[in-house]
Amino acid sequence: MTILEQWRAKAYDEKADKGKLQALWTDYFRCEKGIYEKLLAEPDKAVKGTVDELAEKFGISQEYMVGFLDGINDSLKKANPIETMEPDTKVSLAFDKEKLYKNMVAAGADWLYKLPQWNDIYTEEERKKLYLEQKKSGTVKKGPKVYPNDPCPCGSGKKYKKCCGKANW
Repeated sequence: MTILEQWRAKAYDEKADKGKLQALWTDYFRCEKGIYEKLLAEPDKAVKGTVDELAEKFGISQEYMVGFLDGINDSLKKANPIETMEPDTKVSLAFDKEKLYKNMVAAGADWLYKLPQWNDIYTEEERKKLYLEQKKSGTVKKGPKVYPNDPCPCGSGKKYKKCCGKANW
C-alpha cells in the first residue's frame, strides 16, 4: 500500500469514529496552514527534497506530507507522481502563485487564501480580481430562452418550432 493509499484510507474512512476523524482533519489543517505560511513567506524559493525529508523539515508525518502534496499538486509548476510516492521519492513544491490562490478559493479554504502572507505577493485589488475570476469560472451562463414562435437561432429564418425545436414538440 502506497503512502497516499494509507493517507486516503485513514482520512476518508467512512467507518471511523467521527470524533477521531474530526480530530485528524483539525490537526491536518493546522499542519497544512503552517506549511503554507512557510512556503508563501518565500514564494519564489524552490523547496525540494524527498517525501521523508520534507515531512521532517515541516515536522509532520509522511502521510500528512503526502496528503499535503496531493492537495497542492494541481497548483505546482510540475506535478509530482502522487499515486506512486514512497518515502524516498524526490518531489518539488515549486508552485504557480496564481493557480495556488485560485485553487484555494475553489476549495473554499478561506483559512488559506486569507493568510497574511498573500499580502506580500498580491495587492488587495489583485487578490479580489483572482477571487472573482475563480468564482466566475465555475458559473454556467444560460443563453436567452427560445420560445416556439421565435426565429430559430440557427439562422434558417424559420420559426424555432418548425426548425430546430421540432424534436421538442
